[in-house]
Amino acid sequence: MRVEIVAVGTELLLGQIPDTNSQWLGEQLAAHGIASHFHQHVGDNHQRIVLAFRTALARSDAVIVCGGLGPTQDDITRAALAEVMNVGLERREEIVEKIRTMFVARGRSMPDNNLLQADVPVGATVISQVRGTAPGLICPVGQKVVYAVPGVPYEMTEMFERAILPDLVQRQRAAGESSVIKSRVLRTWGASESALAEALGERFDALIDDDRVTIAFLASGIEGIKVRLTARGRDGEHAASLLAQEEQLARGLISEKLGDIIFGVDDETMEDAIAVRLVERGATLGVAESITGGLIASRLVNISGASKWFRGGVVSYASEVKYELLGVARGPVVSAEAAEAMAVGVRAVLGSDIGLSVTGVAGPEEQDGLPVGTVFVGIAVGEQVEHVALRLPGDRPRIRAYSAISALDALRRLLDR
Repeated sequence: MRVEIVAVGTELLLGQIPDTNSQWLGEQLAAHGIASHFHQHVGDNHQRIVLAFRTALARSDAVIVCGGLGPTQDDITRAALAEVMNVGLERREEIVEKIRTMFVARGRSMPDNNLLQADVPVGATVISQVRGTAPGLICPVGQKVVYAVPGVPYEMTEMFERAILPDLVQRQRAAGESSVIKSRVLRTWGASESALAEALGERFDALIDDDRVTIAFLASGIEGIKVRLTARGRDGEHAASLLAQEEQLARGLISEKLGDIIFGVDDETMEDAIAVRLVERGATLGVAESITGGLIASRLVNISGASKWFRGGVVSYASEVKYELLGVARGPVVSAEAAEAMAVGVRAVLGSDIGLSVTGVAGPEEQDGLPVGTVFVGIAVGEQVEHVALRLPGDRPRIRAYSAISALDALRRLLDR
């Protein structure tokens, strides 16, 4: 069974709000082994909505429509559905009374505009509203079906789980289809998307004609490059087995050709990776930040329980703070020597086992003859003090963000050694 998602709303096309509904629905469909090959966005225009619905029905078995079920003039999904079904709209008095009761319970009177929400295409089944005033709809179109739900995520998710998913699963079983999809995301830092594609090139090509397993790449900006592995199996155990095999192959190829660039899986962040390693060693960390201005510390305290291993940070933005507080020798403050001295100094100031520092040139102009994007990371662990020199791309905000995750990655690699 193929399901298409159509998100209705001009605000989506204008970029005024993100389409989190389609993302969430895609994840839910995949988790239940239901294919979703197309997603559409369409504005609040009757003719274009009708065209979007007909296009979706021409290539998919079921369509989930989000949005356009409200009480205002631009909520025209109901009318568009009626046209696609070639039927009229009928007002359901039981829906009117339910909406009126909701308003009375809030101590308010129901505006006449809300009557529009009780208009239902003839032949459609109503998904009763629980969290809002708009009911959902299940609309048969020949042998296919269109589900319409409100665009409010809180309302949409409840209707999907209560009414749409059970109906889809039942239709899938009736068609003799049954499969489970599982996925795993490998998170990397330190290699380009093209380098990853090249490392996995032969495996990618080998899977072109295999509909059981797929590999995809997602460039995620300051969070690195993600490699998404997806496996479709006849049941959960089969899908998990296929996925485990593919993950092992992918990790081996990436490690062999690009080194230790995988820092986590799925939702694990770089700071998660640091937390795990510090907890394993029973070690504490202190950071000294110049170019990043507190970004590293902010990331670390996102982790619950960070106070057990994160002692704190010093934002040594001014050169005098580096000299007087951290013991950096007077002279250039963007250098390997300065970064190492900062790491040693912050470890002493905060009483941590490990010191991590970062200093660099964020721009827009060069500093002391060093080009924009020049960054030095210092690390002090026991008697070992070392630095990593980087050249990072982008504008000032990107260079600062890249510096933060690069510094954490440098620490991760050292701890792994």
